[in-house]
Amino acid sequence: MSTKPLSIRASDPHLKEEKRKYAHPIPSRALILKLLLEEGVPVPLERLAERLEIQPEEWEAFERRLAAMERDGQIIRNRKNAICVAGKLGLIKGTVEGHPDGYGFVIPDEGGGDLFLSPREMRKVLHGDRVMVREVGLERRGRREAAVVEVLERANREVVAKLHRERGVRYAVAEDRRISQDILIPEGEDLGARPGQIVVVEILEQPSEATQPIGRVVEVLGNALDPGIEIEIAVRKYHLPHVFPPEVEEACKNFPDGVRRHELRGRRDLRELPLVTIDGETARDFDDAVFCRREGKGFRLWVAIADVSHYVRHGDVLDLEARKRGNSVYFPRRVIPMLPEVLSNHLCSLNPQVDRLCMACEMEVSAKGDILNYAFYPAVMHSRARLTYTTVAAALEDPQGEEARALGPLLPHLQELYRLYKVLAAARHRRGAIDFETIETRIIFNDEGRIERIVPEQRNDAHRLIEECMLAANVCASDFLDNHGHPMLYRVHEGPTPEKLEALRDFLREFGLSLGGGDAPQAKDYARLLQKVRGRPDAGLLQTVMLRSLQQAVYSPKNAGHFGLAYERYTHFTSPIRRYADLLIHRAIKAVLKGRRYSPGNWVEIGRHVSFTERRADEATRDVENWLKCYYMKDRVGETFEGTVSAVTSFGLFVSLDNVYVEGLVHISELGNDYFHYDPVRHQLLGERTGRRFRLADRVRVRVAQVDLETSRIDFVLAEDAGEAQKKPPLRRSRRA
Repeated sequence: MSTKPLSIRASDPHLKEEKRKYAHPIPSRALILKLLLEEGVPVPLERLAERLEIQPEEWEAFERRLAAMERDGQIIRNRKNAICVAGKLGLIKGTVEGHPDGYGFVIPDEGGGDLFLSPREMRKVLHGDRVMVREVGLERRGRREAAVVEVLERANREVVAKLHRERGVRYAVAEDRRISQDILIPEGEDLGARPGQIVVVEILEQPSEATQPIGRVVEVLGNALDPGIEIEIAVRKYHLPHVFPPEVEEACKNFPDGVRRHELRGRRDLRELPLVTIDGETARDFDDAVFCRREGKGFRLWVAIADVSHYVRHGDVLDLEARKRGNSVYFPRRVIPMLPEVLSNHLCSLNPQVDRLCMACEMEVSAKGDILNYAFYPAVMHSRARLTYTTVAAALEDPQGEEARALGPLLPHLQELYRLYKVLAAARHRRGAIDFETIETRIIFNDEGRIERIVPEQRNDAHRLIEECMLAANVCASDFLDNHGHPMLYRVHEGPTPEKLEALRDFLREFGLSLGGGDAPQAKDYARLLQKVRGRPDAGLLQTVMLRSLQQAVYSPKNAGHFGLAYERYTHFTSPIRRYADLLIHRAIKAVLKGRRYSPGNWVEIGRHVSFTERRADEATRDVENWLKCYYMKDRVGETFEGTVSAVTSFGLFVSLDNVYVEGLVHISELGNDYFHYDPVRHQLLGERTGRRFRLADRVRVRVAQVDLETSRIDFVLAEDAGEAQKKPPLRRSRRA
């Protein structure tokens, strides 16, 4: 008796999953790749469809799946439109990183080193595009070179640019200098913008080897020197979501003015506790409040955090928008919030003298700073006051002073918090957490919206007090979820890579110093070395190099500890108004309290996303601050300043000016009549003939030679050589269409 052979579709390893997702499942990616590999040659689309038994009603979905596989670099179509497995062609998938000088690189998805793209290859693509490339050999400097085979995904739909007109031709020059190609603007597509204005250009035709990109102006932002234009540019340059969609605005209309009676069910009442918020003078959202009291030799600490998860529910329009934004972005004088104002500044802000819903972490802390017990629970609170770091620090320093008297009955509670802080700080020291000394700055603006001055932001004991309370609550959150076996996003900060560790040890050896810990140093080894070098004249240099040896902190569901804080596990719980990662932790804690589990989706992908949005916000704010500092310095060309070398590169020195807190470049050509060789291990440039050495953290005297607002670049020359340099006209690269 013969049996009918099984359909190839029945052998699909992901058939069950496809049936669960779709009413009419089509072949999975795995089955398509398996069949292509079995064929062993490029397969025409019609034959592939025939082999996979694609029905007429399935064609649209099937072609969408193939397009997605092509976009993800799994397959590629050759010149005959046959489908190939990309991996069989020796192709490399990656992201284009452009350079202002016209060339670029491909950053491979799978690692293995960047590949060089010549200016000719870069004509086909723009910065950020996803591509498939083929390695074609070595370029003249010995770098691996690639050719673009296919563009998988275009990254730039809209570009912020400055409009130009030359010989009757309109073109736009992107504000992001990594996009080096000018964008042609056809007649009548400039929206009435004038040359020199900042515009948003929609790209109508992407570049090819033979043609430049073509676009049209869809928004005129204003003139290049208008107050606030730098923020408008950064928002669009970094694609920051900055306008809440109508459905979000509509959802906000349903929120009440305050806490309703039925919302108190199942919550502990903390309204009798004298909880207070302590923040900076300009803060508008208050998501944490604190109170502690003495219990025997130890303390009981309450950290109350705004209960954002009560108002922003998983999967609703507010949640989807908050996830997309990832975090709030804080520019000088402007905030782009993660949540609408009705939540960020009202219902979810622990404003004084009003009831607010919160998630509380109540901790029992020993006299040695150890957390003996803790509990999480939903609660309602009533903040007694909105205090500032400056006021609290002054009151703690002088209990008889004016600020202390103004606090009235709250002062003893703050003094108790201060005693707890000292205990927690001592425990931090014993734990071996790293305490780098860095200078934060604050920009002071005049009435016209321009920088009046830049001042150092002094961290005082009130800052440190709140920081230690937040660290304690965050540690309890990670411990709570970990003990219950619940997934979460850890805040991961790994130690140095083997390469960075070797470079650091080589550098320290030059100073007769060593870092303990062998091949796996701990935070305490860094802390001991920092303590040892503190007070040395080169302490700034040593600290900077040690700091740069560490990796960047990220969010990940895989715990690798927090190196800098010396915690085995750590998460973020205390800022759900401005960080999506914290909101997820709140939901997870609530789920555990109810005996459930919370699944926001793929924890790995969410971790990558919020890490990306955090970096995006940092880059955008850095861009704005750099432009503002350039504007501040444009009238100071020719002035001389003392400064410190803040970075050494193969092309020169970056110098940070004393008391001005502005950084600029001394190009290598301005260091003297010599060949200077870059030593990345010693962080120095060394003159071949003169032996003159410039090293990280060296003190130098420089003169401001040029300020370029278009590139946000400040050029210095060494003061002793500045006279001749000032006579040279600045060289500029033509950017004609």
